[in-house]
Amino acid sequence: MNFEVNRQDLRDTRDITSADRALTKGQIRLAIDRFAFTTNNVTYAVAGDMLDYWGFFPTEDPWGRIPAMGLASVVESAHAGIEVGGRYFGFYPMATESIIDAEVKGSAFRDIGPHRANHAAIYTDFRDVASDEMFRADKTDEYLLLWGMFMTSFLVDDYLADNDFSGASQTLVTSASSKTSISLASCLAQRERHQSVGLTSQRNRAFVESLNLYGRVITYDEVDQLDPTIQSGVVDMAGSGPLRSAIHGHFGDNLTFSLTVGATHWEDQGGGGELPGPTPEFFFAPSQSAKRTEEWGPGELNKRIAVAFHRLLDTTDAWLNIAHHRGAEGAEEVYRALLEGQADPATGYIVFPSPA
Repeated sequence: MNFEVNRQDLRDTRDITSADRALTKGQIRLAIDRFAFTTNNVTYAVAGDMLDYWGFFPTEDPWGRIPAMGLASVVESAHAGIEVGGRYFGFYPMATESIIDAEVKGSAFRDIGPHRANHAAIYTDFRDVASDEMFRADKTDEYLLLWGMFMTSFLVDDYLADNDFSGASQTLVTSASSKTSISLASCLAQRERHQSVGLTSQRNRAFVESLNLYGRVITYDEVDQLDPTIQSGVVDMAGSGPLRSAIHGHFGDNLTFSLTVGATHWEDQGGGGELPGPTPEFFFAPSQSAKRTEEWGPGELNKRIAVAFHRLLDTTDAWLNIAHHRGAEGAEEVYRALLEGQADPATGYIVFPSPA
């Protein structure tokens, strides 16, 4: 299985079979056990050319391979420092296997292939789950579904707090039912004297309210019911131009920051026009990660993330259902649901590349 998407038409997909390739010195072959498939992967596709997500696993034009958070085991090694048998978490293609040009890093390794040269460490490093303080065997699927998005959300929350929320007393979070938004809401809920407002569709409102993470939940057409005199900020996970315009127009200069993180409403990105208030800024998680690594050290950063992440994991039994899918047909089914916005927000989708 090699699930690919047409970069020029995201609704066009294919599955191809690749011929077995012999390893060269320094390479390892990993059999991919499973990967998480979420709206975040749709964002990777939408922003694939802008942020080079398509560059993770090059293939022939006009096709692209969406990177996914997954677990894989080393089944063959031509690297003297990496043994067969280890199990690793990281970014993998939506495929049966992955061949990596590896360099040992601590208890695990990093991908040093030329196609990864321009990517930040969080995208190139692989983690040995046997020694990963973030990993819990009893929450394997939840870990895959939430860890990558939680790390981004933790860094968004930390970035905002690091800048005193630019004077805002409340943060609007669009696409409030998405797992990245839920992760952010979990972090924001720990902030005293700061409220989060979840924006969602009418279809998902009851689910978002049931989370009890947001200070307030409204639907997209209720933006005008918010008090425009309250200094506010927005973390945009939806990527909808009309929604962004409505928020900026409603708050004007009382909107103190506007961060773009996702694109769940990928077909509504245009139409924003010139906006009052702050210029929307695309949040780049690796920059904040690098800042805190320098200031706190990697150990302290990991410790803080682990505490916050396990706090969220402890709540998942109450709101997250896991759905398993297999093979290229399973990947296709999940992709369609996510791309068209038809996926159940209470469900986390895990795909096993092997059909049986």
